[in-house]
Amino acid sequence: MAGDGLSALASAVAPALRRGGAALLDLLLPRVCVACARALSAREAGLVCGRCWLSAAELPLPQCQRCGHPVDLRRRPSAGCAWCELLPPYVRSVRSAYAIPGGSAERIVHALKYGGWPAVAPAMARRMAALRFPPDVEQERAALVPVPLAASRRRERGYNQSAELARALGARWNVPVREDLVARTRATKTQTRLTPGERSRNVSGAFRARADRAALRGLHLVLVDDVATTCATLNACAAALHAGGARILSYVTFGRAPALGDRW
Repeated sequence: MAGDGLSALASAVAPALRRGGAALLDLLLPRVCVACARALSAREAGLVCGRCWLSAAELPLPQCQRCGHPVDLRRRPSAGCAWCELLPPYVRSVRSAYAIPGGSAERIVHALKYGGWPAVAPAMARRMAALRFPPDVEQERAALVPVPLAASRRRERGYNQSAELARALGARWNVPVREDLVARTRATKTQTRLTPGERSRNVSGAFRARADRAALRGLHLVLVDDVATTCATLNACAAALHAGGARILSYVTFGRAPALGDRW
Protein backbone atom coordinates (compact mmCIF):
# COMPACT_ATOMS: atom_id res chain seq x y z
CA MET A 1 0.00 0.00 0.00
CA ALA A 2 2.85 2.36 0.85
CA GLY A 3 4.34 1.72 -2.56
CA ASP A 4 1.04 2.60 -4.20
CA GLY A 5 0.92 5.86 -2.25
CA LEU A 6 4.43 6.83 -3.30
CA SER A 7 3.61 6.02 -6.91
CA ALA A 8 0.48 8.17 -6.78
CA LEU A 9 2.43 11.01 -5.18
CA ALA A 10 5.13 10.80 -7.85
CA SER A 11 2.49 10.87 -10.61
CA ALA A 12 0.90 13.92 -9.01
CA VAL A 13 4.07 15.97 -8.63
CA ALA A 14 5.78 14.95 -11.91
CA PRO A 15 3.87 17.47 -14.10
CA ALA A 16 4.71 20.29 -11.68
CA LEU A 17 8.38 19.28 -11.71
CA ARG A 18 8.41 19.21 -15.49
CA ARG A 19 6.83 22.66 -15.66
CA GLY A 20 9.29 23.97 -13.12
CA GLY A 21 12.20 22.46 -15.04
CA ALA A 22 10.98 23.97 -18.29
CA ALA A 23 10.57 27.38 -16.64
CA LEU A 24 14.10 27.17 -15.21
CA LEU A 25 15.49 26.18 -18.60
CA ASP A 26 13.69 29.11 -20.25
CA LEU A 27 15.18 31.41 -17.61
CA LEU A 28 18.73 30.13 -18.10
CA LEU A 29 18.51 29.51 -21.86
CA PRO A 30 15.57 31.54 -23.19
CA ARG A 31 14.13 30.38 -26.50
CA VAL A 32 14.29 32.92 -29.28
CA CYS A 33 12.81 33.11 -32.76
CA VAL A 34 15.33 31.87 -35.36
CA ALA A 35 14.13 34.56 -37.78
CA CYS A 36 14.10 37.72 -35.66
CA ALA A 37 15.81 36.67 -32.38
CA ARG A 38 12.84 37.88 -30.33
CA ALA A 39 12.16 35.89 -27.17
CA LEU A 40 9.47 33.24 -27.74
CA SER A 41 6.56 33.07 -25.33
CA ALA A 42 5.57 29.85 -23.61
CA ARG A 43 2.61 29.59 -26.01
CA GLU A 44 4.86 29.61 -29.08
CA ALA A 45 5.92 26.01 -29.60
CA GLY A 46 7.82 26.41 -32.87
CA LEU A 47 11.14 27.97 -33.80
CA VAL A 48 9.59 30.99 -35.56
CA CYS A 49 7.48 33.49 -33.64
CA GLY A 50 3.91 34.27 -34.55
CA ARG A 51 4.84 37.84 -35.43
CA CYS A 52 7.28 36.65 -38.11
CA TRP A 53 4.74 34.27 -39.62
CA LEU A 54 2.09 36.98 -39.69
CA SER A 55 4.44 39.48 -41.34
CA ALA A 56 5.71 37.04 -43.99
CA ALA A 57 4.46 38.37 -47.33
CA GLU A 58 2.40 35.86 -49.28
CA LEU A 59 2.57 36.08 -53.06
CA PRO A 60 -0.03 38.65 -54.12
CA LEU A 61 -3.13 37.83 -56.14
CA PRO A 62 -4.19 37.38 -58.89
CA GLN A 63 -1.77 34.67 -60.04
CA CYS A 64 -1.13 32.81 -63.26
CA GLN A 65 -2.99 29.49 -63.22
CA ARG A 66 0.02 27.63 -64.59
CA CYS A 67 3.06 29.11 -62.88
CA GLY A 68 1.47 30.77 -59.84
CA HIS A 69 3.32 34.03 -60.47
CA PRO A 70 1.49 37.26 -59.61
CA VAL A 71 -0.19 38.60 -62.73
CA ASP A 72 0.98 42.00 -63.92
CA LEU A 73 -2.28 43.79 -64.70
CA ARG A 74 -0.38 46.39 -66.73
CA ARG A 75 0.42 43.77 -69.39
CA ARG A 76 -2.01 43.15 -72.21
CA PRO A 77 -3.78 39.78 -71.80
CA SER A 78 -2.59 38.79 -75.27
CA ALA A 79 1.03 39.23 -74.14
CA GLY A 80 0.81 36.13 -71.98
CA CYS A 81 2.63 35.42 -68.72
CA ALA A 82 6.27 36.56 -68.70
CA TRP A 83 7.23 34.16 -65.88
CA CYS A 84 5.81 31.15 -67.77
CA GLU A 85 8.31 31.95 -70.50
CA LEU A 86 11.06 30.84 -68.08
CA LEU A 87 9.63 27.31 -67.99
CA PRO A 88 10.18 24.42 -70.41
CA PRO A 89 7.02 23.04 -72.06
CA TYR A 90 7.15 19.83 -69.99
CA VAL A 91 6.77 21.81 -66.73
CA ARG A 92 3.06 21.67 -65.93
CA SER A 93 2.70 23.92 -62.87
CA VAL A 94 4.63 25.89 -60.25
CA ARG A 95 3.56 27.13 -56.83
CA SER A 96 5.32 29.16 -54.12
CA ALA A 97 4.08 30.33 -50.74
CA TYR A 98 5.89 33.60 -49.95
CA ALA A 99 7.49 36.57 -51.65
CA ILE A 100 11.19 37.17 -51.11
CA PRO A 101 13.76 38.75 -50.82
CA GLY A 102 13.20 40.91 -47.80
CA GLY A 103 11.04 40.50 -44.75
CA SER A 104 10.53 37.62 -42.40
CA ALA A 105 10.06 34.99 -45.15
CA GLU A 106 13.65 35.53 -46.29
CA ARG A 107 14.90 35.33 -42.70
CA ILE A 108 13.06 32.02 -42.24
CA VAL A 109 14.71 30.64 -45.39
CA HIS A 110 18.08 31.89 -44.12
CA ALA A 111 17.56 30.07 -40.81
CA LEU A 112 16.88 26.82 -42.67
CA LYS A 113 19.55 27.18 -45.32
CA TYR A 114 22.45 28.86 -43.54
CA GLY A 115 21.55 29.03 -39.85
CA GLY A 116 21.69 25.30 -39.16
CA TRP A 117 17.99 25.01 -38.28
CA PRO A 118 16.54 22.04 -40.25
CA ALA A 119 13.85 21.74 -37.57
CA VAL A 120 12.14 24.84 -39.04
CA ALA A 121 11.30 22.86 -42.21
CA PRO A 122 8.04 21.25 -40.92
CA ALA A 123 6.50 24.67 -40.19
CA MET A 124 7.56 25.90 -43.63
CA ALA A 125 6.18 22.76 -45.27
CA ARG A 126 2.87 23.24 -43.47
CA ARG A 127 2.43 26.55 -45.30
CA MET A 128 3.56 25.01 -48.59
CA ALA A 129 1.07 22.16 -48.16
CA ALA A 130 -1.81 24.67 -48.27
CA LEU A 131 -0.89 25.67 -51.85
CA ARG A 132 -3.38 24.41 -54.41
CA PHE A 133 -2.26 23.04 -57.76
CA PRO A 134 -4.45 22.35 -60.80
CA PRO A 135 -6.53 19.18 -60.21
CA ASP A 136 -4.52 17.08 -62.68
CA VAL A 137 -1.29 17.83 -60.78
CA GLU A 138 -2.80 16.85 -57.44
CA GLN A 139 -4.14 13.63 -58.95
CA GLU A 140 -1.02 12.64 -60.90
CA ARG A 141 1.93 13.61 -58.67
CA ALA A 142 3.79 10.35 -58.16
CA ALA A 143 6.61 11.59 -55.94
CA LEU A 144 8.32 14.65 -54.49
CA VAL A 145 11.94 15.05 -55.59
CA PRO A 146 14.14 17.46 -53.61
CA VAL A 147 16.74 19.34 -55.63
CA PRO A 148 20.04 17.65 -54.66
CA LEU A 149 22.99 19.51 -53.13
CA ALA A 150 26.59 19.04 -54.13
CA ALA A 151 28.33 16.60 -51.79
CA SER A 152 30.72 19.28 -50.52
CA ARG A 153 27.90 21.67 -49.66
CA ARG A 154 25.89 18.95 -47.97
CA ARG A 155 28.90 18.05 -45.78
CA GLU A 156 29.35 21.71 -44.91
CA ARG A 157 25.65 22.26 -44.12
CA GLY A 158 24.99 18.83 -42.58
CA TYR A 159 21.72 18.36 -44.50
CA ASN A 160 19.90 19.25 -47.71
CA GLN A 161 17.34 21.93 -46.94
CA SER A 162 15.23 20.90 -49.95
CA ALA A 163 15.10 17.31 -48.69
CA GLU A 164 14.00 18.51 -45.25
CA LEU A 165 11.14 20.45 -46.86
CA ALA A 166 10.22 17.54 -49.14
CA ARG A 167 10.00 15.01 -46.31
CA ALA A 168 7.78 17.27 -44.22
CA LEU A 169 5.63 18.16 -47.25
CA GLY A 170 5.35 14.54 -48.37
CA ALA A 171 3.99 13.55 -44.97
CA ARG A 172 1.26 16.19 -45.28
CA TRP A 173 0.36 15.39 -48.89
CA ASN A 174 0.77 11.64 -48.42
CA VAL A 175 3.12 11.60 -51.41
CA PRO A 176 6.39 9.60 -51.37
CA VAL A 177 9.74 11.40 -51.41
CA ARG A 178 12.38 10.10 -53.82
CA GLU A 179 15.96 11.26 -53.32
CA ASP A 180 17.28 8.49 -55.56
CA LEU A 181 15.97 9.71 -58.92
CA VAL A 182 18.34 12.57 -59.73
CA ALA A 183 21.93 13.42 -58.78
CA ARG A 184 24.05 16.54 -58.95
CA THR A 185 27.08 15.75 -61.11
CA ARG A 186 29.23 18.71 -60.09
CA ALA A 187 29.38 21.53 -57.61
CA THR A 188 28.26 24.93 -58.86
CA LYS A 189 28.83 28.49 -57.74
CA THR A 190 26.18 30.04 -55.53
CA GLN A 191 23.49 31.60 -57.70
CA THR A 192 22.89 34.60 -55.41
CA ARG A 193 24.92 37.22 -57.28
CA LEU A 194 24.60 35.85 -60.82
CA THR A 195 22.54 37.32 -63.66
CA PRO A 196 19.74 35.20 -65.15
CA GLY A 197 21.97 34.14 -68.04
CA GLU A 198 24.86 33.31 -65.72
CA ARG A 199 22.51 31.28 -63.53
CA SER A 200 21.45 29.11 -66.46
CA ARG A 201 25.02 28.53 -67.60
CA ASN A 202 26.15 27.82 -64.05
CA VAL A 203 23.77 24.86 -63.61
CA SER A 204 23.62 23.65 -67.22
CA GLY A 205 24.36 19.92 -67.24
CA ALA A 206 24.81 19.85 -63.46
CA PHE A 207 22.24 17.07 -62.93
CA ARG A 208 21.60 13.59 -64.27
CA ALA A 209 18.83 11.07 -63.80
CA ARG A 210 19.92 8.19 -61.57
CA ALA A 211 17.02 5.85 -62.28
CA ASP A 212 16.65 4.00 -65.57
CA ARG A 213 14.03 5.06 -68.10
CA ALA A 214 11.67 2.25 -67.14
CA ALA A 215 11.49 3.57 -63.56
CA LEU A 216 10.82 7.15 -64.68
CA ARG A 217 8.66 6.55 -67.74
CA GLY A 218 5.29 8.28 -67.57
CA LEU A 219 5.77 9.81 -64.12
CA HIS A 220 4.60 13.25 -63.06
CA LEU A 221 7.20 14.37 -60.51
CA VAL A 222 7.16 17.45 -58.27
CA LEU A 223 10.52 19.10 -57.64
CA VAL A 224 10.93 20.73 -54.20
CA ASP A 225 13.28 23.63 -53.43
CA ASP A 226 13.47 26.45 -50.90
CA VAL A 227 13.33 29.40 -53.32
CA ALA A 228 12.55 30.00 -57.00
CA THR A 229 14.29 33.00 -58.55
CA THR A 230 14.76 32.44 -62.29
CA CYS A 231 14.04 28.69 -62.00
CA ALA A 232 17.47 27.97 -63.54
CA THR A 233 18.31 25.25 -61.00
CA LEU A 234 14.83 23.74 -61.04
CA ASN A 235 14.80 23.78 -64.85
CA ALA A 236 18.20 22.06 -65.07
CA CYS A 237 17.05 19.39 -62.62
CA ALA A 238 13.77 18.96 -64.51
CA ALA A 239 15.64 18.65 -67.82
CA ALA A 240 17.67 15.74 -66.46
CA LEU A 241 14.56 13.94 -65.21
CA HIS A 242 12.63 14.58 -68.42
CA ALA A 243 15.54 13.33 -70.51
CA GLY A 244 15.64 10.29 -68.23
CA GLY A 245 12.03 9.39 -69.00
CA ALA A 246 9.76 11.44 -66.71
CA ARG A 247 6.65 12.58 -68.59
CA ILE A 248 6.02 15.89 -66.84
CA LEU A 249 7.34 17.99 -63.94
CA SER A 250 5.89 20.50 -61.51
CA TYR A 251 7.68 22.69 -58.93
CA VAL A 252 6.89 23.77 -55.38
CA THR A 253 8.97 26.19 -53.31
CA PHE A 254 8.62 28.08 -50.06
CA GLY A 255 9.73 31.43 -51.50
CA ARG A 256 9.74 33.18 -54.85
CA ALA A 257 11.69 36.22 -56.00
CA PRO A 258 10.14 38.87 -58.25
CA ALA A 259 10.91 38.93 -61.94
CA LEU A 260 12.44 41.99 -63.60
CA GLY A 261 9.81 44.72 -63.64
CA ASP A 262 7.53 43.20 -60.99
CA ARG A 263 6.02 45.63 -58.48
CA TRP A 264 5.10 43.68 -55.38
